[in-house]
Amino acid sequence: MSKKGLLFDIQSFSVHDGPGCRTTVFFAGCPLQCKWCANPESWPKKKHILFADKVCKWDKGCRACQNACSRGALTFAGTDKPAISWEICRACEIFDCVAMCPNHALKQCGKEVTVDELTAILRRDFNNWGSDGGVTFSGGEPLLQHEFLVEILKNCHALQIGMAIETSGFAQPEVFLEVMQYIHFAFIDVKHMDRENHKAGTGVYNDLILSNIAALKRSGWEGRLVLRQPTIAGYNDSDENAYNLIEFMNQNSVYEINLLKFHKLGLTKWDQLGKSYEYSDHGDMTDERMEQLQALYLDNHIACYIGDNTPF
Repeated sequence: MSKKGLLFDIQSFSVHDGPGCRTTVFFAGCPLQCKWCANPESWPKKKHILFADKVCKWDKGCRACQNACSRGALTFAGTDKPAISWEICRACEIFDCVAMCPNHALKQCGKEVTVDELTAILRRDFNNWGSDGGVTFSGGEPLLQHEFLVEILKNCHALQIGMAIETSGFAQPEVFLEVMQYIHFAFIDVKHMDRENHKAGTGVYNDLILSNIAALKRSGWEGRLVLRQPTIAGYNDSDENAYNLIEFMNQNSVYEINLLKFHKLGLTKWDQLGKSYEYSDHGDMTDERMEQLQALYLDNHIACYIGDNTPF
């Protein structure tokens, strides 16, 4: 029987998730909860809903969802927009309200697919990629569903599909190394070199991530590794953090890094999940500061790319 995985999106014709044109597969579930995350809908390893109040027609008199929730998570008070009890909603597995909404203000996030179904999608996209392209497994954290992921990787290997991964590297070493043996190109995020600051920003310490990167380099893995850092003013943009990461990279023979300039493009998703976004009024980086950090890496013989200005 074909294994099932839970995804929250599949994007064809992706050009920023590895070499060439790619199909990016977004896995649901993440062990990190980064305070600046652009995809907070990816955190739960379960189906759930989002509520886009800006497209809700409550102000036009729509009450289609008023009695849809048998648990009373969705209520109207007079002429106000619907109020959602997120504590009740996050435990739901029915989503009757989504089916009732004619305006798609209520949306289900997460869809189960089998290995065979996902393989068929990748075969469909094969002719779009060109010689350098392929599939990128992203998230969320794809390693969180490693059994499903390994089965897909085996199919991709048999079909000679180029495989890339975007990962936090936060997984048990045996899981991490089993997956990585199939991967040709990897982005691994290092959010902060200080373990306490890493935990403060993401909810987890960085020890496992750093040890997995070191173990990967010792293993003889022949793929291409690019470290990535979402670069956030006041959090990880100091010279000290950069020099500590440079030292770690040199110790482990890693010579490429991609600095991603902080953005707030995920802000509306936090709203749609009923969550408060801590970085709504700070964290922005200037181009000048990004270039200063880039120069630190270049001066230490590490190729450093800013944003999507990359050779891949």
